[in-house]
Amino acid sequence: MAEVRAFKLSRTTETRSTCPYCSVSCGVIMYTLGDKAKNVKSRIIHIEGDPDHPVNRGTLCPKGAGLLDFVHSPNRLTHPEVREPGSKEWKKISWDEAMTRIAKHMKADRDANFVETNDKGVTVNRWNTTGLLVSSASSNESGYLTVKMARGLGMVALDTQARI
Repeated sequence: MAEVRAFKLSRTTETRSTCPYCSVSCGVIMYTLGDKAKNVKSRIIHIEGDPDHPVNRGTLCPKGAGLLDFVHSPNRLTHPEVREPGSKEWKKISWDEAMTRIAKHMKADRDANFVETNDKGVTVNRWNTTGLLVSSASSNESGYLTVKMARGLGMVALDTQARI
């Protein structure tokens, strides 16, 4: 009699998420394998459509069906990179350095281009030279907070990935 093999997902951790590819926001279930020790990083071993999700009810398009290849691609960037002015090379930088650089560039641009009043003296508080592209895979809550932050800074040009 043949030995019965254990189900490959029986020792995994199941995590629900949203497909990052388009504005449909299909639900996915990711299965990770790892011993959950403090300094051990789990590895995603399987991704499938979430049958309980109201948008896709378990189905995935070809891009969504290829999510595991996307996650494990050797070409996938897993850290920030920067190309300095005049350079032809990209260099790896830390997340702290990337966030600091972004904040400095945003502040410099806002300080130089913020419009407090229009030509009639009416307060407008606009920042027309920077825009924000918001992810359509975000939850309503994070999308709301992102828009509030951008509008609070005076940004006028806001859009979502859903329209691209």
